[in-house]
Amino acid sequence: MKATIIVQNLKCGGCANTITKKVSEIEKVSDVFVDKDQSKITFECPSETEVNHVKSTLKAIGYPSMDEDNSLMTKMKSMVSCATGKISQ
Repeated sequence: MKATIIVQNLKCGGCANTITKKVSEIEKVSDVFVDKDQSKITFECPSETEVNHVKSTLKAIGYPSMDEDNSLMTKMKSMVSCATGKISQ
């Protein structure tokens, strides 16, 4: 199934790079595409279980879905993830 999650805090290519790397590491998730202009992550997976795993992973690295709380700590995590993504480009 094709799934799409719209996230918060996605600002640049560094963010997109980190998101692509981390989500691609999840078993049974493939074809990860990050649209930074629309803050949208699209991917293929077999079930809702993987979608929930992706949402948890995104929140852990600072990119919660639009329906989740975006605390100061989450925003700080996204800044670290962004910087990491810029360095590894």
